[in-house]
Amino acid sequence: MAGPLVVFGGRSEIGTEVARRLAAGAIVVLAARRPDDLEEQITAVEQAGAAAVHTVHFDADDLTSHRAVVDAIIAEHGPIRTAVLTFGVLGDQARAETDAGHAVAIAHTDYVAQVSLLTVLADSMRRAGGGELVTFSSIAGVRVRRANYVYGSAKAGLDGFCRGLSDALHGSGVRLLVVRPGFVIGRMTEGMAPAPFSSTPAQVASATVQALAKGRRTVWVPWQVGVIAAVFRILPGPIWRRLPR
Repeated sequence: MAGPLVVFGGRSEIGTEVARRLAAGAIVVLAARRPDDLEEQITAVEQAGAAAVHTVHFDADDLTSHRAVVDAIIAEHGPIRTAVLTFGVLGDQARAETDAGHAVAIAHTDYVAQVSLLTVLADSMRRAGGGELVTFSSIAGVRVRRANYVYGSAKAGLDGFCRGLSDALHGSGVRLLVVRPGFVIGRMTEGMAPAPFSSTPAQVASATVQALAKGRRTVWVPWQVGVIAAVFRILPGPIWRRLPR
């Protein structure tokens, strides 16, 4: 299927790495809140062999703009072939426990905005007859932990929504890939001590592209994180509550 590759969250390290790996001969659109501040990302994707790289203003938290942004991309570049959703915030858990506005802001960006954009994209791709959607959940959503329960709950909600959406898309020609990384070493986690089986944005991107090529619906990054997630699900509550993160 011809059409552009669109990264929603164009400044994201993972999004840039995914775009680099899928760029050869493709029209790439980087959608970001500050589209004029993407020189580094544009250069990286161009050097990876993109036929053209365009930018567009996209504010994930402005839900009412999602349909217009998607429609404008389609009007200029044709039906979207692959949409990669890499926007999100980690937030400040300690602040979120007393600041309701901050807690809601985390949930809004990491869950509500994802639901909105995925719905718009899935509808557009259905009408076009096909396409690929990629979004990023997390091991944090498998069983929500005391140490980051606001962020984790948003990821848990997103994961559940994507399970249902993936089933709803069956037979439509539209595929949804949910990527579930463990701790990712990057800008979002700067200053935090890496957890066991941490990965880099490049490693997450490589696993994502491989999973797309294989037609998979989910992928753990690295694979050991999936094993850890299975253990998390069955740990007794008293032990679970003592885990540091």
